[in-house]
Amino acid sequence: MTDISLKERISSAVKDAMRARASERLGTLRLLQAAIKQKEVDERRELSDADITAILEKQVKQRRESVAAYEQAGRTETAAQERAEITVLQEFMPQAASPEEVSAAIDAAIAAATAQGISGAPAMGVIMAELKQKLAGRADMGALSKDVKARL
Repeated sequence: MTDISLKERISSAVKDAMRARASERLGTLRLLQAAIKQKEVDERRELSDADITAILEKQVKQRRESVAAYEQAGRTETAAQERAEITVLQEFMPQAASPEEVSAAIDAAIAAATAQGISGAPAMGVIMAELKQKLAGRADMGALSKDVKARL
């Protein structure tokens, strides 16, 4: 892969979707672009790929919550539409971490917290902060949190 930024990849995908007349995909990508632009305006700075990845994570999380709510309400068609949007957004997410990589990162974070003499509830915050830094966009933080609690 070349040194093209995530923002440029998204912009290119919008143009491709326009040419292909893929209206559902185009709508999702435009919503993503709007969220990125809003964040840039709010913070008055150009966003890095890490910032855009955080926006992507938030968008995917919101859609997953929507899918659960729609399924609970029996609105399967709307839930399917949300799942399609998740698929589009995940194209721009970094490669997911393997289960072995996740496990090794958790072990390392727990060892680091223990070496600092931190244990119990405060250790959870320290460990999760380190894991978020290492695995941002590559692992589900909710699942990581449950796994860390189980190990502590």
